[in-house]
Amino acid sequence: MKRLGVNIDHVATLRNARGERHPDPIAAAKFVKKIGADSITIHLREDRRHINDLDAKKICSLKNLPVNLEISTNSKIVDIALKIKPNYICIVPENRKEVTTEGGLDLNKNKKKIKKIISKFKNKNIRTSLFINPSLKDVLISKELRTDCIEIHTGKLSTLIKSKKNFQNELKRIKKSAILANNINIEVHAGHGLDYRTTQILNNIREIKEFNIGHFLIGESLFDGFKKVIKKFKKIIR
Repeated sequence: MKRLGVNIDHVATLRNARGERHPDPIAAAKFVKKIGADSITIHLREDRRHINDLDAKKICSLKNLPVNLEISTNSKIVDIALKIKPNYICIVPENRKEVTTEGGLDLNKNKKKIKKIISKFKNKNIRTSLFINPSLKDVLISKELRTDCIEIHTGKLSTLIKSKKNFQNELKRIKKSAILANNINIEVHAGHGLDYRTTQILNNIREIKEFNIGHFLIGESLFDGFKKVIKKFKKIIR
């Protein structure tokens, strides 16, 4: 059964716009789980532009709520993650000036550092994922680093589809990467830029077990509500 992870970062973005307490990301986490999300994703960025330390601590302490915490390789952020013990970790690249995550990790350049971080989380029995570009080389390096999962960056595919351009080559790259990862016992997830159509297209790749969706889902919920949007995504992937 494929799973839906809901990224609630932008609930915090909206709250932070006024510097007040509403809307509350903790309440949002509980609510989206209640109405069908299989897990909650939050990204504790180095600049704390949306989710902050207290949000992360409170959300990770909620019972019966699987939490996927996205973090960079920054040592201070890693230490915080080890203390609050989320169910899952996804290591992502982070550029302070970026608006959103721009691509996958440079695994070849950061092998030793990432392997050490993965080992720390494995010692705490925390499932670890690496956010990578759809590349066979990166899949093989991920195996070498002993990660449990990979999350394939679907941003380029999403942009091509939304721009009504030919996306078949990018889709083939994703499919080949997913098949290879599955064959070498790495669980495959997909995320970034996903909307209804892109998710429906990717859902045909049976090796993908989890979709993590945030920006579109939050934005669409302003019009249709969380319940309707989450139910639509669940229907697409199941």
